[in-house]
Amino acid sequence: MPARTGGEYLKGLQAQEREVWLRGERVKDVTTHPGLRNGALAIASLYDMQHDPQLRDEMTYVSPTSSDRVGLSFINPRTHEDVARRGKMMLNWARTTCGMMGRSPDFMNVTFAAWGAAADYFARGRSQFGQNIKRYYEYIRENDLTLTHSLINLQRSRDVSGMFNLKEGTALRIVRETDAGVVVSGARVLATLGPISDEIAVYSPRLARHTDPHSPFALNFAIPCGTPGLKFLCRESFDLGRSRFDHPLGSRFEEMDCVVFFDDVLVPWERVFVLGDVEILNDTAFATHSMTHTAHQGAAKNLAKCEFVLGVALLMTETLGNAHLPHAEERIGELIMYTELMKACMRAAEADAKLDQWGVMCPAGMPAEVTRNLFMTAYPRMVEILQLLGSSSFMIIPSEADFSGPLKPEIEQYLATDSTSARERVKLFRLAWDIAGSAFGSRQVLYERFFASDPLTRARVLKTVFPAKEVTDRVREFLARSDEA
Repeated sequence: MPARTGGEYLKGLQAQEREVWLRGERVKDVTTHPGLRNGALAIASLYDMQHDPQLRDEMTYVSPTSSDRVGLSFINPRTHEDVARRGKMMLNWARTTCGMMGRSPDFMNVTFAAWGAAADYFARGRSQFGQNIKRYYEYIRENDLTLTHSLINLQRSRDVSGMFNLKEGTALRIVRETDAGVVVSGARVLATLGPISDEIAVYSPRLARHTDPHSPFALNFAIPCGTPGLKFLCRESFDLGRSRFDHPLGSRFEEMDCVVFFDDVLVPWERVFVLGDVEILNDTAFATHSMTHTAHQGAAKNLAKCEFVLGVALLMTETLGNAHLPHAEERIGELIMYTELMKACMRAAEADAKLDQWGVMCPAGMPAEVTRNLFMTAYPRMVEILQLLGSSSFMIIPSEADFSGPLKPEIEQYLATDSTSARERVKLFRLAWDIAGSAFGSRQVLYERFFASDPLTRARVLKTVFPAKEVTDRVREFLARSDEA
């Protein structure tokens, strides 16, 4: 089956009955529910890009098994050109969503592409697990499926060491093994894109400092979102049912976050990739380099988001007529700096890519990972800059309905600026508000702060992958020089 269209994606969601709960009610059809449908339509638009004749070569490639054209984010890059092509494809998607859908399908596509190439790594647990991961990667590639994922176990508390406090009855665990597969029970967070995905991947970045080599909490598997016993509990939707004028981002790009409950869910053996092996689970991201490939996807999203926020800021200062003022120039300069840093890191990751032991051209780890660490603090600052630039103008944003109401003449007279009509001014600032002040915008800030883990963990990761010897050797060489003048 070749790369899907948006219509095929939506029909796939409708064909698979799933248990999704939102505001106390079970959702009958995620493609028509007012809190979810626009997010599904946004993903559908990404799939439609694969069939745009002008974008076909940028968005797809020829499958090595079926010879069909499949989504380019599934590619296992073998050359620098492949890495750059994939980066361009992901940037196309990210720019379409203004960087506001961090969990677009390419995130999980690059993950499973890396795992499929590293099938021998998973075979260290059991030989069949290596076969399972390779077949599953090919299955989602050839069927162009959308995956959500859930990484984190819910906890009742943390002990003083900071170790994950995994308890039966809360954390997801293996209940029993059967001839048909593995039965699991518990809960996980957060499944972003969960209600509008075809399948869910369940794994963990690592099991903290657990020293037991075997654990019922060490799991990696993938199942359809309609699997019996699987339940998605949605947070409140930030698509408020308003017009695209009133909430231009929230009305388009609600990707939804969920708690996932597993009530004695059967995972077929062919869908199991890691079972109980703590060491294999803990080392998966590093050993397979999936961490670096997802950082490459994240870099594309970050760049698109920087570009969009910068563009909004420039239009705000142009509209308000203060672009020439020193404080505005300073703040715009800071946004330009973040944008160019993201662009440089992404380009460096692609240019310095190297073949790994699995035969995959892997983006350079350091510049890719730096984008994650930088954006955790950069994006909240970017939003703050919008707030500072907009100031009280954020409170002068009547709704679209007001432009058809009795105060329309006054609005058009008094809210216009020297360069912009009242309607265009309000439309721009409602967009800026959806970034800097609305519930949708606040969720974006929280997402960027924590989606790649907390700042301390990210700093430790960066220290782990940084080639420290290169710089310490230079200092040692300097210290070894003669002290004589």
